[in-house]
Amino acid sequence: MNTDTTQPMPDVVDRAAFQAELDALRIREKAHTRAGDAIAAARRRLPMVEVDAQTPLVGPDGPVTLLDAFEGRRQLVAYYMMWSTGRPAAEQCEGCTYYNGQVRELSNLHAAGITYATFCQGPYEETVRYRDFMGWTMPWYSAEESAETLLTGRTAGMFHLVCYLREGDRVFETYWTNGRGVEALDIAYSLMDMTVYGRQEDWEDSPADWPRAGSTNAGFFGKDGRPTAQWPRLAAGHSDTLTT
Repeated sequence: MNTDTTQPMPDVVDRAAFQAELDALRIREKAHTRAGDAIAAARRRLPMVEVDAQTPLVGPDGPVTLLDAFEGRRQLVAYYMMWSTGRPAAEQCEGCTYYNGQVRELSNLHAAGITYATFCQGPYEETVRYRDFMGWTMPWYSAEESAETLLTGRTAGMFHLVCYLREGDRVFETYWTNGRGVEALDIAYSLMDMTVYGRQEDWEDSPADWPRAGSTNAGFFGKDGRPTAQWPRLAAGHSDTLTT
């Protein structure tokens, strides 16, 4: 927890001056929102590519297919989580833990006919123990044997967010993103962006003497040698053992 009260702060002004500056910024914020709406409209008009609906995955009851992962709904959003097979929980991907761990309430997606699932790029039994240790409840599948097929043209072993559409027994890929595109999953950065110090990253355009803790070691992703979100689970007494 950063409680440093000696860090630099913005100028202090009266309420009227503050509101005038905020009103000017709001114009830019509204333009940004409208630009995002236009990009989403273009995304809805992209063509799509068919993928093999029978591509194998492994779930809680054993082998299943990509089609099964839809759970009967029309659309599927899959997060391809990176995995280091055989490595302890503390050494698993900090970024994937950060992003995937923010996906909690799924009922609203389900109401819109969308299933969310994690396709982890490691063996099922090992990776699902990580999900359970983290207290996550989203549908979980191993895509260890099929990631290269499902991610044709992309780098398997990296995190990706992929959207699919089902038409009967056929499956189509409609969109994919990675890198900062997966910030669609993230609320923490969105809230940081509203605060005076932002994400505290070196690349951000902030005053020169603003704090940069987000660029130190693993930033807010990691703490004391493991993903930050693991510490509350350990404190609650949950085991992070991933082996049988």
